[in-house]
Amino acid sequence: MTRSPPPYASQPYASSPRDAGRRSGDAGAPVRLAVLAPHPVHYSCALLRRIAREPDIELTAFFGSDITVRPHHDSGFAARIEWDVPLLDGFRHELLPAWGRSRETSFWWPFVHGVGRRLAEGRFDWLLVHGYNRPAHWLAMAQARRRGIGVMIRDEANAISRPRGLFKRAVKPLYFALLDRAADRFLSVGTLNAAYYRELGISDAKIVPVPWAVDNAFFQAGDEDVRDGDVRDGAKPAELRRQLGIPTDSPVILYASRLQRRKLPDLVLDAFRSLSPAAAARDPHLVFVGEGEMAAPLRAAAAGLGGVHFAGFQGQRAMRRFYDLCDVFVLPSVHEPWGLVVNEAMNLGRPVVVSDQVGSGYDLVRDGENGFVVPAGDVGALAAALSAILADPERARRMGRRSREIIDGWDCEADVRGLRRALGLPPAAPAGGALA
Repeated sequence: MTRSPPPYASQPYASSPRDAGRRSGDAGAPVRLAVLAPHPVHYSCALLRRIAREPDIELTAFFGSDITVRPHHDSGFAARIEWDVPLLDGFRHELLPAWGRSRETSFWWPFVHGVGRRLAEGRFDWLLVHGYNRPAHWLAMAQARRRGIGVMIRDEANAISRPRGLFKRAVKPLYFALLDRAADRFLSVGTLNAAYYRELGISDAKIVPVPWAVDNAFFQAGDEDVRDGDVRDGAKPAELRRQLGIPTDSPVILYASRLQRRKLPDLVLDAFRSLSPAAAARDPHLVFVGEGEMAAPLRAAAAGLGGVHFAGFQGQRAMRRFYDLCDVFVLPSVHEPWGLVVNEAMNLGRPVVVSDQVGSGYDLVRDGENGFVVPAGDVGALAAALSAILADPERARRMGRRSREIIDGWDCEADVRGLRRALGLPPAAPAGGALA
């Protein structure tokens, strides 16, 4: 994968002409920020809680559905799931009127309405929308523009995030020309995302880095919690090994994501069969965490093969002990816009192996330092990368330490710094690391 220096260094900032009449904290008043998202997601809710602690930002999150705060069916997991962390604690939020509220999220649903009225009532300065393809979000952006409210867009799309035919490639620049008129800021989640905006005509002056991050403190606090057994079911790592039937000295490969075709979990199984003799001699085990359309075929393919375990869906608290259990984390997907599970594994100090179609690999995986980036779909390259880590425990530990160093600076504090810059606010007192 071709790499270039990431655009996350400081750069000159050019304000939008529409900023001149915007309050943005004038005379000591806080900036009123509205965030619009289809439904609560644990990753974004962690950031919302962090933003809500900024004394000069008055945040309100608007959702079209609260389906995710209860047990619900997730088609990606092909299962009924329930998150084990609170989603809506710690920030002001409202459930907007919406059609299709009880349906699973799609292009049309939920279709929120009444956004313009709430923006006016709340005298908001800025509207931040998560995702630019939804008709309801386009309507909200238009209503904000009509009221002189600034618009920011945050989305994870990039050049590798999905296959695009000739027609889509032809109309994308026209579509983004309209987006460019609608939005004052594009909050880039990573290098590939920022490059995608540039390729489609968005100027550097409008692109502000607000990286895709997880709640590092939550996962790093788990360093001690998982060792003390402070997890959902109280299992310590040794007990988890016993439950799964993994010997104490056997290294563990972890795959944790939806078991979908585009994520290629079957490639991991094939690579596991093809490990080098040096790696295989250590009696490695492979653990799949997740559910999805590939669950049954994978179980059938693994039948009779020793050392393969299926743990099903696990919530955030439970996932900490699985990251703590493993020696290497792997995500071989194609068309993966980011892959926040990579962030999570790195927070537990684990080496990571990803394909060159996993967006986070471009920013977070330093090939040969904290893991490897391999060609998508190449089972030989994947097996070789996993073997190189498993066969050398000291190298694995060294790579894991490097993962932790890198991810320490890719956090919600970096997001807040970027957001403040996008809002035209001065830097706050440092509360976290700088981006690596």
